[in-house]
Amino acid sequence: MPELPLNIIHADDWLIIVDKPSGLLSVAGKGPEKADSVVARTKVRWPGAREAHRLDQDTSGLMMLAIDVETQRRLHALFFARKVEKRYIAVAAGHVQDETGQVDLPLMKDWPNRPLQKVDHELGKPSQTRWRVLERSSISTANGELPVTRLELEPLTGRSHQLRVHLREIGHPILGDIFYAPPVIQAASPRLLLHAEMMSFIHPWTNEQMTFSCECPF
Repeated sequence: MPELPLNIIHADDWLIIVDKPSGLLSVAGKGPEKADSVVARTKVRWPGAREAHRLDQDTSGLMMLAIDVETQRRLHALFFARKVEKRYIAVAAGHVQDETGQVDLPLMKDWPNRPLQKVDHELGKPSQTRWRVLERSSISTANGELPVTRLELEPLTGRSHQLRVHLREIGHPILGDIFYAPPVIQAASPRLLLHAEMMSFIHPWTNEQMTFSCECPF
């Protein structure tokens, strides 16, 4: 039994929406030290639970699971067809100049440096992220005042580490990002400041419009 239960946002006969805490794996990895995960905890109550998509270990927020294989197949089809709308909140280093914009940079695995991803204009898969400035401010760090921008992010595609790489590429890495931010920006937060705040989709069985949100913890 997991030490800390999951915050269940929604559950019905086919799918479950949870608020994943930062630091918890979406699915179990290899070895006993990576056995704890969203899927493992959900299986305590729903033995057939399986992921419909994944969040990075360090990202918090809304994650959807299927209760059976057929629902998982239908949900995968929704994600593949880009019919699941998602919105994230991030705090990035520096003051982003424009109010809105879109990053369009193809991504692929950085094989020698897995699990990192990289921009590759020849072999990368199309990847797009819309962004909107919510607030510009500054925070105090051990190295002095650091200008930061709170952003709303909408991934139009679902590549691994997409939001993290795209913000790094436009010169505004996410605070606490141990993979893509320089040491000073990594040290500015004890966790990755990236949260999956909203998710909206058509239910694969009932055809109802479903929209869920969970408050950003930072």
